[in-house]
Amino acid sequence: MRELVVLGTGSQVPSRYRNHNGYLLRWDREGLLFDPGEGTQRQMLFAGVSTSAVTRICVSHFHGDHCLGVPGVVQRLSLDRVPHPVHAHYPASGREYFARLRRASAFHETADLREEPVSGAETVVAVGDFGRLEARRLDHPVEAYGYRLVEPDGRRMLPDRLAAAGISGPRIGELQRQGWIAGAGSVGAADRVDIADVSEPRPGQRFAFVMDTRLCDAVYALAEGVDLLVIESTFLHADSGLAREYGHLTAKQAARVAAESGVRRLVLTHFSQRYTDPTAFGAEAAEEFSGDIVVASDLDRIPVPPRR
Repeated sequence: MRELVVLGTGSQVPSRYRNHNGYLLRWDREGLLFDPGEGTQRQMLFAGVSTSAVTRICVSHFHGDHCLGVPGVVQRLSLDRVPHPVHAHYPASGREYFARLRRASAFHETADLREEPVSGAETVVAVGDFGRLEARRLDHPVEAYGYRLVEPDGRRMLPDRLAAAGISGPRIGELQRQGWIAGAGSVGAADRVDIADVSEPRPGQRFAFVMDTRLCDAVYALAEGVDLLVIESTFLHADSGLAREYGHLTAKQAARVAAESGVRRLVLTHFSQRYTDPTAFGAEAAEEFSGDIVVASDLDRIPVPPRR
């Protein structure tokens, strides 16, 4: 399963309809919880996802609407006795903040929470079966990072070519593991079959998470060629001066990034409480981006687009 579970879409001040930030990316066996703001634990309950689904916590920066849910989530990991390690990524400059959040109150800690702070302009945060998790420094009044998940490219097996080569059953797995296999031995069959003979390239999927930032090179680098881009659009274009002053993006800017970066599905979120009509964000974005646009609402479930 690869989908985004939206737990909150508000910005500095939550509203009756929008909780503080919170986004759970379900990516096969991984569950990446991005920017758990205040109330995230309860939103997870409403969304029908448990803390056992969380394998990584990724904090973009230490403004309250992006991190005040950390204490509840961390304590719930122990309360629910989550059996697997949970890795926590956050700006290294905020190590003291994370320590305070992690131990904000008395509780019996049993969870295996492994802190892995992020530093530098760009870095590879983690590598595993899920792919490669990267982080890049953004342009915000406090140190902030965006995250990018990149699945390795692979190959798609072609049944007709496999059949023609006489390869089936366990021999397909053997071919995938070592890249070649001895021929079937029948008359006219090749002595050796390479994986390129019976498959075609399959581009890996990509995801990016871009929160509080002005336009900068890192925004474009994170968004480049992704299947699903989750990006802040705190302001509308009419308030672009405020966006620049406070280190944020407008819906128009976010959509332009998507258009210029070849994004497939654009998810707008982190809306200022000053706006009451969410459709205005989608309308403004559509002026710049002709692809799929989602104006996120709390508790939305947004699938990663199917493979190309």
